[in-house]
Amino acid sequence: MSLFGIVLGLALLIFLAFKGQSILWVAPVCAAVVALLSMFEDPTINVLSMWTDNYMAAMATFLQTWFPAFMLGAIFGKVMEISGAAKSVGLWLTKLIGAKQAMLATVIACAVLTYGGISLFVVVFAIYPLAVALYREADIPNKLIPGAISLGAFTFTMTAIPGTPQIQNIIPTKYYGTTAMAAPIMGIIAALVMLVLGVLWMKSRENKLKKEGLHFVEPSNVETISDDGSLPNPIVSLIPLVSVPVTLNALKFPLVGSLLLAVVLAIVLNLKAAKDFPKAINDGAAGGLMSIGNTAAANGFGGVVKAVPGFATLTTMLLGVPGTPLISEAIAVSVLAGATGSASGGMGIALEALGPKYMELAANDPKLSPEALHRVASVASGGLDTLPHNGAVITLLSVCGLTHKDSYIDIGMNCCVIPTIAVIICIIFAMFGIC
Repeated sequence: MSLFGIVLGLALLIFLAFKGQSILWVAPVCAAVVALLSMFEDPTINVLSMWTDNYMAAMATFLQTWFPAFMLGAIFGKVMEISGAAKSVGLWLTKLIGAKQAMLATVIACAVLTYGGISLFVVVFAIYPLAVALYREADIPNKLIPGAISLGAFTFTMTAIPGTPQIQNIIPTKYYGTTAMAAPIMGIIAALVMLVLGVLWMKSRENKLKKEGLHFVEPSNVETISDDGSLPNPIVSLIPLVSVPVTLNALKFPLVGSLLLAVVLAIVLNLKAAKDFPKAINDGAAGGLMSIGNTAAANGFGGVVKAVPGFATLTTMLLGVPGTPLISEAIAVSVLAGATGSASGGMGIALEALGPKYMELAANDPKLSPEALHRVASVASGGLDTLPHNGAVITLLSVCGLTHKDSYIDIGMNCCVIPTIAVIICIIFAMFGIC
């Protein structure tokens, strides 16, 4: 019954998430279902104490560990957005690459901003107007814009490129004692797989739609961005972005220190926008709280699952998957990321529940390294998380004025199918001791 409760709780979590319900209330309700059915197997279990102790303890631990990073990351993104620095960098990169490679320019612009530590939500708002200008000049159908933005912001720079400061690459460090540079060979290979296959897919889609007679259609929901001297210098604007991966990886700053320095640099280098910074900081702090609240709520669900009797059976089943434990880790992270619609939330549940067991296995198996576990967990988190109910997907389509019917096929291919292929390739390399 306890194992059935875990399965039912997860199924309910998936159903309600697909229906667009907030995980802030969905996660504790589903955790209560798990605890309630587990009472049939262990009468000492108390639903209320599971909520107040196990659920809240896991949620609070996640908040305590990650809130400063979430908040500073969101503030950094807002400061870069409001000052125009993010748009300045994006415009410079798109001009550098040129309209003839409109989709590639869009992907690279998104990648530079996300690798620099800017939230993917901010990247969507900053890059969309630039993508419109590029697609207009190249006469590429608008419905291909979300695919390019999602490829650049939601995939390889979020989970695969060694050293990325995105939280999906930082969370595994807590469980495996690794760094953001973990398994660099696996990470680079996964990133290349995602980038190359993603660009090839987008080019094939462009050719197909143009053969069908589709062209660019002027949208009504976009501002015009031009280099009229109002935007800050793009080279200067790059400095805060470069500072994050450099201080995090080369100087070994903690993520919070890297982000704090980036915020200070972004403010000091854009004092012309000083009057707007209080609003940027307020909005960023509020956005960071909402973001980590959703992820921490999912983590609390994992805390309850870990405490019920059925978890031992679930662990045995997952660890009993034939082959390397990396396969079971990838399955657990992928399924839970899909269930929650969140890469960080799904990975948080999986690693909170199973991370110590995987570390125990790594300690006793010279062929299984914590670095490989880190990279597989990170890359796997960025696959099924981007199902249609994902918040970032919904936001992206809304900003672009498009529907799932218009553009989800490209998002799904770039953010679900291809990253899953990348995970499989990572596991194969790790099995040969290449990480």
